[in-house]
Amino acid sequence: MSAAAAAPAPAAGEKEMDGWAAVPREQVEAVRSLNGWVADNMLPLLTPVESAWQPHDYLPRSAPAGGGSEAEADAFESFTAGLAELRGGAACLPDDVLVCLVGNMITEEALPTYQSMANRTEGVGDATGSSELPWARWIRGWTAEENRHGDLLNRYLYLTGRVDMRQVEVTTHHLLRNGMDMLVPKSPYHSMIYGAFQERATFISHGHTARLAARHGDRALATICGVIAADERRHEAGYTLASARLFEADPDGMVRALAHVMRAKVTMPGLLMSDGRAGTGGDSGSLFERFSAVAQRAGVYTASDYGDLVEHFVRRWKVADLAAGLSGEGRRAQEYVCGLGPKIRRMEELAQRRAARGEPGMARFSWIFDRSVVVG
Repeated sequence: MSAAAAAPAPAAGEKEMDGWAAVPREQVEAVRSLNGWVADNMLPLLTPVESAWQPHDYLPRSAPAGGGSEAEADAFESFTAGLAELRGGAACLPDDVLVCLVGNMITEEALPTYQSMANRTEGVGDATGSSELPWARWIRGWTAEENRHGDLLNRYLYLTGRVDMRQVEVTTHHLLRNGMDMLVPKSPYHSMIYGAFQERATFISHGHTARLAARHGDRALATICGVIAADERRHEAGYTLASARLFEADPDGMVRALAHVMRAKVTMPGLLMSDGRAGTGGDSGSLFERFSAVAQRAGVYTASDYGDLVEHFVRRWKVADLAAGLSGEGRRAQEYVCGLGPKIRRMEELAQRRAARGEPGMARFSWIFDRSVVVG
């Protein structure tokens, strides 16, 4: 988990544009040339609406209250029984899992920011809002599938009665207002790499949450997080494949972009979340830092996961094998990226040793009615 990165200096030959280095035209041309490939290889990863799951499929089925007919009465009885079962499972969840779940949900609920970021990416964005170009169709299809994640988690949390939903909603409101820091917002190379990393990170996070839910006896939440994780894995496949194609087309540009993203430790989309109370009552660090510390301790998303993620993409994109066409800067970027995984692991070992020697801290979260959980 990282702090926001400073704006990078423009490379030689690039011009400043809106405070950022202008995107090289070869990047834009390379990603536009993939439109036909996107139609054949990425769009099929999206599920047709007719066969896609919907949030209602994993929650107690809604029914008329006190319906007059026998069928309506049976439906209402089934709803109340389903609600009681859901609440019974959720009652077993410890506070640290609830904090992780809320933080993940709030990150999912900031989807409007992520779609607007995608549409700012040169060569990829949906210029009209209803473009039939394959990249534009991917962005809209990806958004439509991702939209279900926040809806499902939000409704689940509301029905459990375990969290302060108003404070959760306030945090989502703040995150949408605050926005999101991206390294080079208009660069297709950075966006593809970032998308692949984020989709895999959320796949890991939701998958770990599913296992924790099952361990504590919440079968409904285990299923919910499992179906969301499966979506994230499909989406990861799309951005990973697109990045691989760009590595083939422009290895020097992509390895430099990868190193740029890695040096900032992949700025998290929920970095700017706030519940309006951060830093009060003796709590130190931002809300995102405290949430990240809980996720690390609970095993929902850890520094070790991040190291695994880096090594996965270095292998998947065959970064160590790149040779032809690399500039001096590209070779330096290659060396940095290939050595990063072991470095992350060494840093994680040192951090764990320091944590073992110290006393664990506590942090309060307004999401769980100002109760405190162990961090660090």
